[in-house]
Amino acid sequence: MVEVVVVIRALTIHRRRRLGFGVLGLFLNGWRSRVVADPQFPFKVLMEEVVGVSSCIIGDMASRPNFGLNELDFVFSTLVVGAILNFTLMYLLAPTAAATSQTLPAIFANCPTSHMFEPGAYSLMSRLGTLIYKGTIFAAVGFAAGLVGTELSNGLIKMRKTMDPSFETPNKPPPTVLNALTWAIHMGVSSNIRYQSLNGAEFLLAKGLPPFAFKSSVVVLRCLNNVLGGMTFVLLARMTGSQSVKESKPDADGVGPAAPEKEKLLDGGEEVQSNQSTFK
Repeated sequence: MVEVVVVIRALTIHRRRRLGFGVLGLFLNGWRSRVVADPQFPFKVLMEEVVGVSSCIIGDMASRPNFGLNELDFVFSTLVVGAILNFTLMYLLAPTAAATSQTLPAIFANCPTSHMFEPGAYSLMSRLGTLIYKGTIFAAVGFAAGLVGTELSNGLIKMRKTMDPSFETPNKPPPTVLNALTWAIHMGVSSNIRYQSLNGAEFLLAKGLPPFAFKSSVVVLRCLNNVLGGMTFVLLARMTGSQSVKESKPDADGVGPAAPEKEKLLDGGEEVQSNQSTFK
């Protein structure tokens, strides 16, 4: 009986390893295929993760009051989710080698497989089909990454509170599902249109510019694209209510300090008056 249990455990571990290597193998094969089709792909990914994410955070903070210093918890959430999504966008939109070409569902069989501006004799409807298909995929990825990223950022904030009980976040943590839905809308509409257009622009620039000028243009374009993306996400998050800011309540007259602070001042004044009467 013990031997049977040992064999079952060994088979389970073996299957898990095969599954892990299978997923990793698919990713590596997909990466190689994209590098073969576009030798500049690793450079584009690096720029997207370093320069692009940084630009996205700048655009995000620039759209918030006080440059986001009072909403750093929201900014951190955007950083975590954005880093995941930017790589996913790059990977899904990149062209692949002909030997490992992607296949789309039957309804989109005649559409470009990578992005809507992919070279080829495609009709306008076929290119719009790619826009719709990729938008659906990006929305699903955005929802999943939004769930993971929001839970991760909220978990880190909770860990900070555990380590430092005096730490208080300036705003209410974003609701996980609502924030994920906001990311899904943002990815399916804004990011989908912007990144597909960006891929088309980079294809044209690669044909007409020398390598150094092309790499410089990639950096500039991806900076501008991510700044715009960060700003549009903040606007969308405000509209959906996934990132609401706490507002300090004024006193009854609408001006002056908040009620607790006013009470402290009144209490302090009463103490001074009692002390004066005592000395009299």
